[in-house]
Order: sequence, then C-alpha cells, then structure tokens
Amino acid sequence: MPIEDFFNFDYVIFYLAFGTLLLLVFTSLFYTLKQKKRLDIFFQKGEKDLEKILVEQIKKTEKIEKNLEDAIKQISELEKNSQRSFQKIGIIRFNPFKEVGGDQSFAIALLDLNNNGFVITSHYGRESNRVYTKEIKNGKSKYSLSNEEEKAIKQAVSGV
Repeated sequence: MPIEDFFNFDYVIFYLAFGTLLLLVFTSLFYTLKQKKRLDIFFQKGEKDLEKILVEQIKKTEKIEKNLEDAIKQISELEKNSQRSFQKIGIIRFNPFKEVGGDQSFAIALLDLNNNGFVITSHYGRESNRVYTKEIKNGKSKYSLSNEEEKAIKQAVSGV
C-alpha cells in the first residue's frame, strides 16, 4: 500500500473511527473489571447471592417491626395497669395503750399512682386485736383518720 493511500481521506476517517472504537472498548473493559471487583465483594464464592441475602434481611426486619409493635402495645397495657396498682406504701408502728406492751400496732397505707387505695390499721392488745380499713381517694378519706393513719398516708404520698 502506497503511503499516499494511507493519508487518503476515507482511510483517515476509518482509522480515526477504528481508534475511537478501540479506545471505547478498552475503557468499557476497564470499568467492567473495576465493577466486577466491587460486585465480587457481594457475590463471594460459596456464599448466597446478594438477592437472597437482601430478601432474608427484609423478612427479618419485617418480623422485628411486628415484634416491636406488639411490645409497644404490651407496654401501653402495662402502663395502664400500673396506674391502678399499689405504688406507694407507708407504714407506721405505734403503741395505742401507753401502759401496756410495745409498738405492736400499725397503720399501713397502700396507694396507687393517683393516691387512691386504702389504709389498714391494727390495734394490738393483750386481750384482743382489732383491724380497721378505710378507703382513700386522692390522698383523703371520707372517714375520720387517726394521727397514725394520717402519718402512714403522708409517708406513702411523699415516698419518705
């Protein structure tokens, strides 16, 4: 082939197109190999493929979300129940009969979150033991309270 033909316009366009095409092929090959290295991290030999792993993780996440919703419902129920349970307790020991015995008598107040509940009083003597109970609403009773009962209620309400 003579050198003049090499610089012919048709050949120049052909060589430029061929060179550009060859450059694109090598560039694509380079990026493909680079991406393959990245993907090989996810698709290691002997391991499950990425799609299966992702599906399993999504299922686990959905199960955890359902368990979390159930736990939130249970906590809500427990919070409601705890407001009605006895949370505050006060106890006072005393001797109602100064001349006989020791501090065998007591008053115990059992109250919920809203200071509702009851107070139990036990008067212990040699011959008998008497037990009384009085309802408490919002820290108060519609019945008259002894000093010891008031102290037990105050102790329960204040938490001291």
